[in-house]
Amino acid sequence: MLDAAIKTQLKTYFERLQRPIELVASLDDGAKSGELKAMLEDIAGQSDKVRIRFDGQDERRPSFSIGLPGEEPARIRFAGLPMGHEFTSLILALLQTGGHPPKIEEELIEQIRALPGEFRFETYVSLSCHNCPDVIQALNLIAVLNPGASSTMIDGALFQKEVEERQIMAVPTVFLNGEVFGQGRMTVEEIVAKLDTGAAAREVEKIAARTVFDILVVGGGPAGAAASIYAARKGLHTGIVAERFGGQILDTLAIENLITIKETEGPRLAAELEQHVRDHNVDIINLQRVEGLVTSPDGLTEVHLASGATVVSRAVILTTGARWRNMNVPGEQEYKARGVTYCPHCDGPLFKGKRVAVIGGGNSGVEAAIDLAGIVSHVTLIVRTVLRADAVLQNKLRSLSNATIISEVQITEVTGDGNKVNGLVYQDKGGETQRLELEGIFVQIGQLPNTDWLKGTDVKLSPRGEIEIDNRGQTSMPGVFAAGDCTTVPFKQIVIAMGEGAKASLAAFDYLIRSMVISRYHE
Repeated sequence: MLDAAIKTQLKTYFERLQRPIELVASLDDGAKSGELKAMLEDIAGQSDKVRIRFDGQDERRPSFSIGLPGEEPARIRFAGLPMGHEFTSLILALLQTGGHPPKIEEELIEQIRALPGEFRFETYVSLSCHNCPDVIQALNLIAVLNPGASSTMIDGALFQKEVEERQIMAVPTVFLNGEVFGQGRMTVEEIVAKLDTGAAAREVEKIAARTVFDILVVGGGPAGAAASIYAARKGLHTGIVAERFGGQILDTLAIENLITIKETEGPRLAAELEQHVRDHNVDIINLQRVEGLVTSPDGLTEVHLASGATVVSRAVILTTGARWRNMNVPGEQEYKARGVTYCPHCDGPLFKGKRVAVIGGGNSGVEAAIDLAGIVSHVTLIVRTVLRADAVLQNKLRSLSNATIISEVQITEVTGDGNKVNGLVYQDKGGETQRLELEGIFVQIGQLPNTDWLKGTDVKLSPRGEIEIDNRGQTSMPGVFAAGDCTTVPFKQIVIAMGEGAKASLAAFDYLIRSMVISRYHE
């Protein structure tokens, strides 16, 4: 099942095991059970600390648990074969169950251990989803650290009956004690914050105790990371406040145009950016949404957070990025994650054999339609005007027998049965109303800048809602700079955002020098 190279890596990893662990498999006569049995035997063969049994009684088959010998029930379980993106989740679960320490802050470890109550997590994933492993790894870690918690990964493509019964149409979908807990990517910090009801108040107190920053970056994507690193390298007291560190790249599967990095994935790049920022002792204030920006009477800039806290800085750099654009038609919000989705890579496997539509005629829309055609029974690409995608992509899509293109139409409504999508309504180029019956809608129509919170402030926005900046990243508000996808910079690319972040940071440093308002802060 596992090739020689992977076995060699596992043998090296398992040298970190500090105590024995036990795998208990629940199998049937199916082919997938045979594959799982072979994989588990290969894993157990790489260390005498890994034991395996095949007498499991779990009703989900194939599945297996990871626990300590004699632990009943084990706290971590995988229903299906955790291959693809989830193989890393499996390895981490083995190591952490075996006593290898997690790479998170001690304060967070103690917070997890102190959580009271019973937390039975079930998470439905697809093995092609690049956000799912982050959630699985976070929940598995909570299960390792807290005896009242358990975590089960369920491959939605393998357990289709459960997916249909629970009406799951987006991954990851997390259930806690039988009720929906959350959907989409969540970090361990976000999950713990939802479980720990007193965490928000404690965080406000911690933020209030912080001193004035020289430079505060708002936003944790590539532009924000670059800006904070450049500021910290100047010896400035630097902070970064973000709703989720990593920003939009957390939802990006493949990145192949970042110079000197041949290829990577969004979540991996986000983790590397965060580590780079931490290496420069930048004060990261994560999981905080910004709501306001004002100049204080003493000339400092106050950044107001939704939690009620206020952060003060001598200069601010806005790097709030962008978000997926909605169709803004009746039914879209009602059926979001119930048939309306924005990630074909993550959610595509849930629509195997079904009829779907992709909205959008750019490269992302056509690429999504091509990918989905290999999974679904039929995909219809719906374009408001004309196709704008590269010719090679258009030709590929037109060559597919189960793909249709409808152009020059106006979508007017998403329809459903109250639980999930069953179609959409549109006007064709002749003005006639048409209805398309389908089970899924993948929206790929561009992005909007995350600047709504700046309306009514002294920061001037363009008609498209982008922050207007000069060639140094300066906004219309003194001491406030901006960079990246939220600005009027013409091209929205990771490498450009990084450069713009660095430029804005250097401009902010120059502003502070000329204003002579740099603190004497030293780490």
